[in-house]
Amino acid sequence: MTDPTATLVLAAHGTRSAAGESTLSALAETVRRSRPGHRVELSYLEISSPLLSDVLPAVRGPVVVVPLLLAGGYHAHIDLPEVIASRRPDAVVAGWLGPHRLLTSALARKLAHAGLRATDAVLLGAAGSSDPSALADVRAAAHRLAVRLARPVTAAFASAGSPSLEEAMERLGSTPAARVAIASYVLAPGHFHDRLASAGAGLVSDPLGPDPDVAALIWHRYDAALSRRHAPAPHAPGLHRASL
Repeated sequence: MTDPTATLVLAAHGTRSAAGESTLSALAETVRRSRPGHRVELSYLEISSPLLSDVLPAVRGPVVVVPLLLAGGYHAHIDLPEVIASRRPDAVVAGWLGPHRLLTSALARKLAHAGLRATDAVLLGAAGSSDPSALADVRAAAHRLAVRLARPVTAAFASAGSPSLEEAMERLGSTPAARVAIASYVLAPGHFHDRLASAGAGLVSDPLGPDPDVAALIWHRYDAALSRRHAPAPHAPGLHRASL
């Protein structure tokens, strides 16, 4: 069940990259165009403007917050709930984006556009996290991409997480693969995509950006969150985010 009066508030991490902010604005516009008549607001958890903490109190009526996060972790489990609790406790919060088959489709398409070859070894390059559940989300996304591409895909992390990007590149450099291709598992240009681009791979795909499949996934998370709000209370405790 959807509610056309519920404003969709996109909650991105935030970036010091002007190109990153421009890409996230383009993603928000793609989301708006894919479902005319719905109000869509872009906000950030930190660094960029406007901040989620400022946007939420200004929105009238029901609100659904969709985190523009590809995995769980500190921002999903700590930052975001704290802002919601203090600024808009009535808001409905959707699940973060990954893993999901729509992201897999977008990743595969961007790799193909970048010139992926049948002989390439593939890394899924992600930001990383100190949260084991967030790393598990990325590894699940790598598995989905491996199934789609019918070849192994290794998850590698630019910050916290194992293997690190450097470790994964070194391992694949000792294999018979002609070159390494990195699938960029980030939404927009910025620090982490720069790390992927400078890792020495034969090719690095573009960030996911304003991809139509990413926009469709955002609306899927929005709809699922509203469905949970309207559903009868479950007999057993605990509702779990779907990641189909």
